[in-house]
Amino acid sequence: MAIERTFSIIKPDATKRNLTGKVVAKFEDAGLRVVASKRIQMSQAQAEGFYAVHKDRPFFGELVEFMISEPVVVQVLEGEDAIAKNREVMGATNPADAAEGTIRKEFALSIGENSVHGSDAPETAAEEIKYFFNDDEIVG
Repeated sequence: MAIERTFSIIKPDATKRNLTGKVVAKFEDAGLRVVASKRIQMSQAQAEGFYAVHKDRPFFGELVEFMISEPVVVQVLEGEDAIAKNREVMGATNPADAAEGTIRKEFALSIGENSVHGSDAPETAAEEIKYFFNDDEIVG
C-alpha cells in the first residue's frame, strides 16, 4: 500500500445542513488525514471549469447551479490508498445503493445532492487538487 493524496469536496447539501464536521470525522475515522481544507463559495466559472468533463451531459447546468448554491469545503486527504479509501467511505453515488455507515448512506439527500465528491484516480486527484490548492496550502 502506498501513501497518496486525494481530493474531496463536501458539497452544498451537506454544508447547508452543518454536516462538515461529521463528514470529516468519517474520513479521519477511516485513517485519512486532512492536509488542506478551505470553505469557499464556488463561482460559476470555477464550477463550470471543474466539471467541464460533463459539459455535454444533460445534467451539467443543474450540477453547476447546485455547486454554486451554497458554500463547499474543498480538501486534500492523505493516507494509505487514499483514493480507494475515500471512495469507500463516501459510498455509492446513489445513496439508495450505498453501504451502511458510508457518508452518502447517512447524509445524502438524492443522487444529485449526494453530499461529497472524491477523485477517482491518481491523475484526476492531482488535477483536482491543483485546481483549488497551491502547493504551499497543503501541509502534511
